[in-house]
Formats: sequence, structure tokens, C-alpha cells
Amino acid sequence: MASVKEKIAYALGDAAAGGIVWKVMSIAFPLFFTNVFGLSFADAAVLMLVARMFDVVTDPLMGSLADRTQSRWGTYRPWLIFGAIPFGLVFALLLFTPDFGDMGKRIYAYTLYLLMMAIYTMVNVPYGSLLGVMTEDDNEKNQFSAYRMIGAYAMGFATLLSFPYLQKWIGGSVAHQYAVTGAVLGAVAAIMTLACGLLTKERLKPVRAEKFSFGQFGDLVRNKAWLYMTAMAVCTNFFNGFRYAVAGYMFDYCLHGNVTIDNLIINFTVFMAFGEVTCMVFGGVAPWFAKKVGSKRMAFFWAAVFCLVTSVAFFFIPMDPAYISVMVGLVILTSMGIGIYSPLLWSMYADVADYHTEHFGTSATGLIFSSGTMSQKFGTAISGSLIALLLGWAGANMITDDFGNTIIDPASVTDSVLTMVWSLFSLFPAAIALLLMLLAYKFPIKK
Repeated sequence: MASVKEKIAYALGDAAAGGIVWKVMSIAFPLFFTNVFGLSFADAAVLMLVARMFDVVTDPLMGSLADRTQSRWGTYRPWLIFGAIPFGLVFALLLFTPDFGDMGKRIYAYTLYLLMMAIYTMVNVPYGSLLGVMTEDDNEKNQFSAYRMIGAYAMGFATLLSFPYLQKWIGGSVAHQYAVTGAVLGAVAAIMTLACGLLTKERLKPVRAEKFSFGQFGDLVRNKAWLYMTAMAVCTNFFNGFRYAVAGYMFDYCLHGNVTIDNLIINFTVFMAFGEVTCMVFGGVAPWFAKKVGSKRMAFFWAAVFCLVTSVAFFFIPMDPAYISVMVGLVILTSMGIGIYSPLLWSMYADVADYHTEHFGTSATGLIFSSGTMSQKFGTAISGSLIALLLGWAGANMITDDFGNTIIDPASVTDSVLTMVWSLFSLFPAAIALLLMLLAYKFPIKK
């Protein structure tokens, strides 16, 4: 039986990766790259697409490599222990805006972004796989997953809520604010990742396929449960990816900037932070809810139904700051569904790994969990790229202001652009939630 201390230590891993690094990359990077760093919509879209093609190769290779690692620290933990410092350092450098000129900045952005994706893979694939060797008890897996999601969402809430206040406290140019904030958050992420690696335990030894073989990828494709799981993971990250990536544009152009209520500054990060704290609470409810409805897949199904209804409802809210309370309310309601299905996703990946070992004779835990990480990055980045492309197609144009900053031409922000932004936060995620419902209902593992 694992201790509460170890479950908290495990949660620190996703508090760093999901609550800090990925949260900032999801919600701040699209706006940062276009409005602060100075990339065009096309440059930002291509950057994220290129990174995804890179991940298609690195994620499964990392999963296979992690499965074959043998060391005094175990199979998966050494990747967290020795990857912690590079993880935080590259993240910090990615939020720095160098004075290199247009071509130099493109090269810097592409190089650092690809390096960040590689290090994220190096740390997060073994982290996810760690769940498969910490316990063989299904209920305890659910508990570890719940702690993981609570940690990720609690840290995500703290990160997003503090973001505008950190910027205000740091002062100076917006580029300077992002650079200093990146250094602070990068250091925190590195410390948390290191603590996770040092304070967790690997109790089970995977049944290894000692030699690398492409046959293991063939086995994976024949694993029906894995195919469903991968599709579900991509959809969950499309759902979140659209909402987080477009939130900054929604505040800038639909709501005309930050909204202040009783001295509380509500910008796009604070707005989404309300959802983070809700996900944290309902992440703890997920194991109970799964028992209540009879299985993880049905809990997932009903959570997706809830997300569908609330996302459609958001579209009909007027684009007016006076309705900010209603918007916050629907973000909170949507996040109740997200909070329930998020921890179940990773627990279901552990079930898929067990299913694979039973049917194919060898462990593919790292490979299977790497597909979860790849789905996370694929869904988030493709949604971010689509947003950049769709805003361009709707008529948004980039210009340079008198101070040399790259901004959207105010004259190009027409009703069609505003409707596109609003739909990307509501109707597009709603369509994804509908697909999630169908996939969850047909998922073959009935636990």
C-alpha cells in the first residue's frame, strides 16, 4: 500500500509538467509567439505543426527506450531525476525573446520549441509509465491518477491566477515580463520533477522485450483498446487545446481586454484558472463517480455529455464584459466534466497496458503511455495551429505597430473574426465532446 506522501510526490510530476509547463504552452504560447515574440500567424502555425511531426517519431521511441531502461533508480524514475534541470531550463529559454532579427528569431523559436518537445517527451513519457509499475491494485491506480490530476490542476490554477500579477510585479516590457516569469516557473518545474523522481517507488518489474523490434508497434496496432484510447486522448486534448489557445484572443478582441471585478483582474489566464480549481476538486471525485456509474468508460461518457451541453451553451452568451460572471460560471461547469474524465484517462491507459501484456506476452507500458503524451502534444498543437489558420482565413491580419510589436490589425477584426474566436471556444469543443461520447461508449475494457 503506497503512502499519501508518495501519492503527493507522484502528483508533483504532473504539477510541473501539466500544471506549469504544458499549461503555459497551451494558453500563453499562441498569443506570446504572435503578439510578443513577433511571429506571424503562419509562422506560429507551421512551428507547431513541425513540432508534431517531430513528436510522431520521438514519443514512441522514448516509450520503447524507457521500457528497456535498467538502473539503480529503476526503469522510469531515472528519466525524471536526470531530466528535471534541462526540463526547467529549456522552458525558461523558450519564453525569452532574443534580439536576433526576423530570421534569427524564427530559428531560435523553432530550435527551442523542438528541444522543449524532446525534453518534455524524455520526462513525461516515463512519468506516465511510472503508474504501471507503482502498484497492481486497480483502485490504487485510480487514486494515484486522482492525485496526479489534483496536483496538475492545483498548480495550473496557481500558475494561471498568478500570471497577470507576476507580470505586473515584474514590470518593464511585456517581453521582459515573460522572460522573468519563465525563469521563475522553470525553476519550480525542475524542483517538482526532481522530487517526483526521488520520492516515488517502482514496486513491479515489467516483462521486458529485451531487444528492440518493430513487431511491438504491430502488436500495438492490433490492440483494439489502445486504438480507442488513443482516439479518446487526442479528442480530450483537442477539446482543451481549442479553449486554452483561443482564450487570449477572446479577451483581447471579443471582450476588449481585461475585465476587473472588485479589484480582481480577470484576464485570459485568470479566466481559465477558475476551471483549473474546479478540475482539481472534481478530479478527486472521479474514482467515486466511476464506482457510482459502474465503470470508468461510463463515467467518461457522462462527463463528455456534460462538456457538450455546457460548451454549446457558452456560444449563446453575448460578447459583452457585462456577462463575465455567466462566462465564468459556464467555464466552471464545463470543468466539472473535464475534472472527472482527466484522471480516468490515465488510469485507463494503465488498464490498456495490462491488457496488452495479457494478450501479447510482453510489457509495452512505456510505449503505450508515450502515445498518451504524443496525443496530448498532438491535440494541443494541432488545435493551436488550426486557430492561427482559421483566424487568418476569417480575415485577421498581422501588422507592426509604431514600437515594432507584431499585433493583429484592428481594422481586420471584423464580425466574422469575432464569431470565429467565439466558436473556437464553444462550438468546436462541443463537436469534439460529441465524438468523445461515442468513443467512450464503445471502449472495449469494461472496468
